[in-house]
Amino acid sequence: MTPLPNSRTEPDGSPIIRVLSYNIRSMRDDTDALARVITACAPDLVLVQEAPIFFRWRKRLARLASATDLVMLTGGGTAAGPALLCSLRAGVEHTEDVLLPRTPGHYRRGFATAVVRFGNVRLGVLGCHLSLHADERYEQGGMLLDRLAGMGVEHAVAGGDLNERPGGPTFRRLADTLLDCRATAPWGGEPTFPASAPDRRIDAVFATKGIEVLGCGVPTGLPGISEADLRAATDHLPVLAALRVPAV
Repeated sequence: MTPLPNSRTEPDGSPIIRVLSYNIRSMRDDTDALARVITACAPDLVLVQEAPIFFRWRKRLARLASATDLVMLTGGGTAAGPALLCSLRAGVEHTEDVLLPRTPGHYRRGFATAVVRFGNVRLGVLGCHLSLHADERYEQGGMLLDRLAGMGVEHAVAGGDLNERPGGPTFRRLADTLLDCRATAPWGGEPTFPASAPDRRIDAVFATKGIEVLGCGVPTGLPGISEADLRAATDHLPVLAALRVPAV
């Protein structure tokens, strides 16, 4: 497998960053394996889905961040599950947790959002976990695009568990406006669920046009990541993207 570029800053000031999207199933599985997988990916940003949201959820999320040499950025219980972690390389400008309208009888959903800086480059970030129900999911896809457009930044990344394959209407709605990083620059594996025998891609990282996608996919074969850890960590496989954000 072609090596994925490491995080760095180009001579012109453009940062190369690693963005990881990962559904961690409320940390109900092997948290040591989970920490090993995240650490091996060496991410600058982690878009977490199904972060702990109940008793002592902040402490549990903080422990995961500490175990992976990251810090909590925002989200968790206050965003109904999505959370953002980041490395110390990212300077935090603004964070906001957004609760979405809930259809009666359906699970509450939300967005974890932030604006961060890598050097002088501002970047919007949004983590999501979209509905299991098609109509509600499609509306949430539109809300995601609206939220990105309202962040006041030229460049942004978004990602999470879409609960839909690339051919679905919500996935297409997002990919019509944003870059589907996996489709743009395939790297690593493609299916993300279930981790024990993956047969579908329902997790994704997207980027606004203008960002250069250097590679994106499931980090199978990445040094430090074992198949056993990927199966034990949670029921989804992670999606890792390397992106070059142009300096303004």
